[in-house]
Amino acid sequence: MIPVNEPLFDGNEKRYLNQCIVDGWVSSDGPFVKEFEEKFSSYLGSRHGVAVCNGTVALETALFAAGITKGDEVIMPAFTIISCAAAALRLGAKPVLVDSEPDTWNMDITQIEGKITERTKAIMPVHIYGHPVDMDPVMELAEKYGLRVIEDAAEVHGALYKGKKAGSIGDAGCFSFYANKIITTGEGGMIVTDDEDVAERARSYRNLCFKPERRFYHTELGENFRMTNLQAAIGVAQLEQIDRFVEIKRENARRYAESLKGIKGIATPVEKEWARNVYWMYAIELSESLGLTAEQMAERLAEKGIGTRPFFLGLHEQPVLHDMGLFIGERYPVTERIARQGLYLPSGLTITSREVATVTDAIKKILDETRQEPRLCEIKRF
Repeated sequence: MIPVNEPLFDGNEKRYLNQCIVDGWVSSDGPFVKEFEEKFSSYLGSRHGVAVCNGTVALETALFAAGITKGDEVIMPAFTIISCAAAALRLGAKPVLVDSEPDTWNMDITQIEGKITERTKAIMPVHIYGHPVDMDPVMELAEKYGLRVIEDAAEVHGALYKGKKAGSIGDAGCFSFYANKIITTGEGGMIVTDDEDVAERARSYRNLCFKPERRFYHTELGENFRMTNLQAAIGVAQLEQIDRFVEIKRENARRYAESLKGIKGIATPVEKEWARNVYWMYAIELSESLGLTAEQMAERLAEKGIGTRPFFLGLHEQPVLHDMGLFIGERYPVTERIARQGLYLPSGLTITSREVATVTDAIKKILDETRQEPRLCEIKRF
């Protein structure tokens, strides 16, 4: 099986982990946590970094730190992982959705202003599959209406928007270091910000809202979202190679693009002139005219020993959110189409050019077989 992702550990990971064990620093008080926070935020050009235990809680922590509370509304894309909605809901806020752009699959920024109400307090742009959201119009809206901007940058380590690192543009940026991310700590996350107050509130929230002047005295409820020194040690080692890892991703994307060029019915990732796409995962969208869904393509690729993953199902189609009375009757056509027609291909840092060729050859063969299959016509009865 060619896996959809495989992390790469060929740097100082073992040495730094061993240092943790020898020194006895394995908890969140260890020195690698601070080092990882400082070096990652510096890499992004941000003043502060706050390490947490995963990317989902990074979103919740950032929203809390930005002052989002019960009754507030947070505008976000329908096409994203449920973590974005969950982060708002856990604070008593309400997610409000917009559809996606058909080419980047990012949130359609032209729909944001129409969703702003007197209860709107934040916008959450989600940078999808390695390509940044067009952030200037988002920041202009935020300034116009006095809103916070919390970037979900889980999938864009090292991506650029007009020369600036994605995740460093809004009031806070939230990163994931899950095993399939460009750099990984196994699990783990980070909030970066230039706002000292946001940083301090984030540090407090991740640590049960202890008061520095009186440890076991609380005026707010926080969470235990701390990152361990063991995780941070891996993160420091991974960060040392992030530029190399980004170039591997971009080179793999070039190989896929060259091999899939000219195939009718397949949309491949774009790179806008103002962006550097890091191609976190190499994603494709199948035209409905092929008569083949992404699920069917994934099943056929699996039969050939090739792993894939489906696109996100839109938040407005999630049963658990319907049960909460959210998004009933709402429609987001682009999100619905790409959720059914999109999937991403093996994109790990260890994939070889030969494996990329195997994947693309398999796709071509499946499409040829599909075109030769007889299609059943619906029999209309009068």
